[in-house]
Amino acid sequence: MTSYIIRRLLLLPVLLFGVTVLIFGMLQFLEPSERAALYVRDIPKTPGALDGIIRQYGLDDPLPVQYWHWLVGHPSPFTGKTVGGILRGDFGYSRVGSQPVVQLIATRFPATLELTLWAVFPIIGIGLWLGVQSAVHHNGIFDQAARTFSIVGTSFPTFVFGLLMLMFFYANLRWFPPGRVSDWVTFLINSGKFHQYTYLMTVDALLNGRLDIFWDALKHLILPVLTLSYISWATFLRVTRSSMLETLRQEYVTTARAKGVPERDVINKHARPNALIPVVTLAGFQVVGLLGGVVITETVFNYPGIGSAAAQAAQNLDVVTVLGFALFDGFVLIVANLIVDVLYAVIDPRVRLA
Repeated sequence: MTSYIIRRLLLLPVLLFGVTVLIFGMLQFLEPSERAALYVRDIPKTPGALDGIIRQYGLDDPLPVQYWHWLVGHPSPFTGKTVGGILRGDFGYSRVGSQPVVQLIATRFPATLELTLWAVFPIIGIGLWLGVQSAVHHNGIFDQAARTFSIVGTSFPTFVFGLLMLMFFYANLRWFPPGRVSDWVTFLINSGKFHQYTYLMTVDALLNGRLDIFWDALKHLILPVLTLSYISWATFLRVTRSSMLETLRQEYVTTARAKGVPERDVINKHARPNALIPVVTLAGFQVVGLLGGVVITETVFNYPGIGSAAAQAAQNLDVVTVLGFALFDGFVLIVANLIVDVLYAVIDPRVRLA
């Protein structure tokens, strides 16, 4: 197990290098003058100012030199101070967020993380249960209903389902509003009377002993979580059902049943653990998608996360912000793949020998 994890960790810098090269390559489609405009708040209006920015950030240097400066920064020819460098946390300036990109990510990520934490457990838990039960009751009433649910769920556009949820539960019933919190909670935060320890509203509400704020934040999470869960349950059901059916046909399952092992133990101790490999892969990519920001869901429900910020940047042609989010998503994807590889080894010891 240890050697397997070490091998995967040694691949991490190589993968990160590949991601940075890809993102840097995308920047090269822009002219130096266009890239210079990405590092300032306003387009310079004085003659020669743009050329000064190009020299300051070394945007006319050879490509290998530019890549190195983009990674670690370089001394400014005017001030002597080190400027730029993604390893120093300088991803450029976001015109959409009116702040540096790294600060925009830090501001928006807690909302996306909170949505992920509330959504991932019902998505994986219920989706896994539906798939297992569908396979166990193969061709039964439950299986037929689950397969119908899966077909409808996979063919239902996310934004349509989200809008239907808003129309019914908010426009008609006024139960679950969009956004992250109500205006009175925002006012309370801005007044300094509510301390944000983790910037996760439900967690901070409990830490502050404010159950009213906890319930308000939870009401705003219900519809996004329900939308993400419904669409994901259909996929988890289909993958889990297929894997479980294949596992139930294996000889060791037949042997266990022939020996008189209770059916519950056959399912829970023999079949289900060996059917989890494809489910773990799907769960890993599901978490990556949630942490990277779910653009459609966050936009429909006006939820201030990574996805909605990336959508706003793309709509306003804020290239440096979009690439900053792409770099962040690439890092999340690589780390998630590493975790999934380790889980493979935990679930199936044969993977350690690969």
